[in-house]
Amino acid sequence: MITEQQLLDFMRETAYKPMTYQELEQHFDIKDAEEFREFLKLLNALEEDGKILLTRTNRYGVPERMDLQRGRLQAHAKGFAFLIPEDREHPDVYIHANDLKSAMNGDTVLVRVTSKGPAGGRLEGEVVRIVKRAVLQVVGVFQSHEAYGFVLPDDKRINRDIFIPKDSFNGAVNGQKVVVRIVSYPEGRAAAEGEVLEVLGHKDDPGVDILSVIRKHQLPEAFPDEVMAEADQAPDAITEEEIIRQGRRDLRDKVIVTIDGEDAKDLDDAVNVERLPNGNYRLGVHIADVGYYVRENSKLDLEAYNRGCSVYLVDRVIPMLPHRLSNGICSLNPQVDRLTLSCEMEFNEHMKVVKHDIFTSVIKTKERMTYTNVRKILEEEDAELMERYKDLVDVFHTMKDLALKLRANRMRRGAVDFDFDEAKVIVDDEGKAVDIVKRDRTIAEQIIEEFMLAANETVAEHFHWLKVPFLYRIHEDPDPEKLQNFMAFAANFGHQIKGRGNSIHPRALQTLLEDIEGTKEQTVLSTMMLRSMKQAKYDAESTGHFGLAAEYYSHFTSPIRRYPDLVIHRVIREVLENGGALTDERQEYLTARMPDIAQQSSERERVAVDAERDTEQMKKAEYMLDKVGEEFEGIISSVTSFGMFIELDNTVEGLTRLSALTDDYYHFDEQHMALIGERTSKVFRIGDEVKVRVARVNMEDYTIDFELVDMKQRQRRERTGGSGQGGDFARGEGRAKGRGREGRDRKGGKDKAGRERKGGREAAEKPKEGGNGGISTTGRAGRGGGNGVGTGSPGSFGFGSGKGGYNSPATGASKRRKKTSASGIFIGDAATPGSDARPGGEGAARRKRKKKGANGGNSTAGFVRKKKK
Repeated sequence: MITEQQLLDFMRETAYKPMTYQELEQHFDIKDAEEFREFLKLLNALEEDGKILLTRTNRYGVPERMDLQRGRLQAHAKGFAFLIPEDREHPDVYIHANDLKSAMNGDTVLVRVTSKGPAGGRLEGEVVRIVKRAVLQVVGVFQSHEAYGFVLPDDKRINRDIFIPKDSFNGAVNGQKVVVRIVSYPEGRAAAEGEVLEVLGHKDDPGVDILSVIRKHQLPEAFPDEVMAEADQAPDAITEEEIIRQGRRDLRDKVIVTIDGEDAKDLDDAVNVERLPNGNYRLGVHIADVGYYVRENSKLDLEAYNRGCSVYLVDRVIPMLPHRLSNGICSLNPQVDRLTLSCEMEFNEHMKVVKHDIFTSVIKTKERMTYTNVRKILEEEDAELMERYKDLVDVFHTMKDLALKLRANRMRRGAVDFDFDEAKVIVDDEGKAVDIVKRDRTIAEQIIEEFMLAANETVAEHFHWLKVPFLYRIHEDPDPEKLQNFMAFAANFGHQIKGRGNSIHPRALQTLLEDIEGTKEQTVLSTMMLRSMKQAKYDAESTGHFGLAAEYYSHFTSPIRRYPDLVIHRVIREVLENGGALTDERQEYLTARMPDIAQQSSERERVAVDAERDTEQMKKAEYMLDKVGEEFEGIISSVTSFGMFIELDNTVEGLTRLSALTDDYYHFDEQHMALIGERTSKVFRIGDEVKVRVARVNMEDYTIDFELVDMKQRQRRERTGGSGQGGDFARGEGRAKGRGREGRDRKGGKDKAGRERKGGREAAEKPKEGGNGGISTTGRAGRGGGNGVGTGSPGSFGFGSGKGGYNSPATGASKRRKKTSASGIFIGDAATPGSDARPGGEGAARRKRKKKGANGGNSTAGFVRKKKK
């Protein structure tokens, strides 16, 4: 039987020329009728998936040999897009709005490169074929026009409204948030057409905002009936007969505890530590054996695969498994028997694992501890708590000693440890944001982080050498070009990073983080370093974790909330029950399945992070809504060509636009990331402390505008060609380094410390989440953070993966000749986005045309004219 890989490898050979199916049949010597039918099915499946193409002469070939690139489309609110190629070595390809066909953000497409810039400049291309649609339904605000309606999408990257025929309203009325199924996709100037599937409620009703995010990302909520039926069959308790039959090691007499956040209900990890007579430490990490209850290919398993992970939104959790399991038999609640998978490790004085054992077990935890109480015992020596947990105080001190030594050892080998502030938004019963509380990373969180890291590394290495199919958490080395750019940026602040050629050891980056601790540039350098790194992901091959400086790493410790952990738990138990090996049949089956599971898990993780980020950003904006006019102390966290981002102490971030700096005309110094006053030479740099006033909050885009307190009016001067507001210095169209803070790939939404678990679990992934963040409405750069264009709108820079080194292309009016002052400084033109054009000038003319619907497939009149044709 011919496999997909054999066929693709053959077509990728240099000597291959496109063949008909008959020629391929002859080449592979297919004679059996059944094999021939399967071969045709394979050809059709690969063609449908865009992995091979059928030419006009009915010959098959691979896209890359036909000068086509397959990848994911990253659209921009202005209409253009970039192709992020699947081939990571290939630069991004810019696609003009007219060359998108009907492709939309997130679609998998085939693109033909039509032009190449000089000396490795920008590539431009056109969409040849849409392989897979990403946008099947859209969430937005419904607008009724009696005979027809439109839905204005919440996702600004869908830059055309969705036309709704009268018979597809399904009860929707003006101003309601609705979910729309796309019936036909946009073509040319014609809008997409859809039908209302669900009315969520009025856009201002309590809870509708979070519900809109859930629908936007198509997150599943209720479990199907058949899944709940399986979950209900799970037992409430464990029997002695069950324990004996499985041959589990009995650890119920050991002093084992869980340490979690106060509000945690799914307790899937427990730990114990003891000093051995030889002076070594023995650490036990015991993880709920979820795989025992969630059997492979069961309804529960398939649902968990589709969900990929639990999603932690501001006011709710969308779990991967039903509560019957996650909060019941699989939760390591105190003083009850629970089935677990255990990893015991013995560490010598140098914190090297000299002995380890992985086995099935049964435990009974002594206490359900919280981070707060453990911290109070260890750091404050709280008398009441020390008396209450007097039998455990010495154990906690031993845990602290071991955790600090493990961390010190990890730092010595070169792990990169980011320490960003993180915060939790507190909401009331109606879901309204009422407070923002900063989270502290205390010794209690560090204990669990270090113990989970140790177990994850030990398990990964153990099963790597067993050569069984497995899932690993990998973090590839940074792109050399991005790293060189970061080194040049750090040099502006007087910091030199040691490296050999294009290769830098993570230890050099950690040394820099230690050097800048407490300095003004700490935030920006940490952020820019993070953006220079690649995104961590799951993979069937162990290629190492750069940020942890770990050769082997996996996710073993959270099977209740992460599907990859659940998968490797099954592999571990199967190997243990079969004498340390798998049968040939299982080896082959699992080897084929692991790459698919890794890709699915990585994709679902990205969806979860995006949804978490959306809700956090939304609620932070909502919290600041009634703070308009109030003054706050803040720090400049990023500087761009159109203004500067200010971060308040509560982690809320907003933009002070260039036009709001009214005491002078400011120029953007990209090399030093600073704004410099033309007349006063006043400088605004990253890390400077400023006092700001909340000017406005935009609840459409969830952005916040600040203005500096005590900002004086600039002196009026004669300026050649000034445009609007007394010749105000133009707000946009200069290049800007994107911020990238929102591009971190993290499980906790904007978990600045990078810890993957809510409540501060697993700092393992701190460096990982470097960038694939796409476009943020707060104007922070996305994946890798290429340079971008500021247009007075905070959501319009830092676009593409950065591999092509793009600025966002000039669009519309910005393609025209720019006006300059006598000194050659660009001061805008009448149609510059964000500038105030003179009445009757070209800006007014464009507004007039737009009102008539002359410039777009979005206008009602334009759409009706098309329908009449």
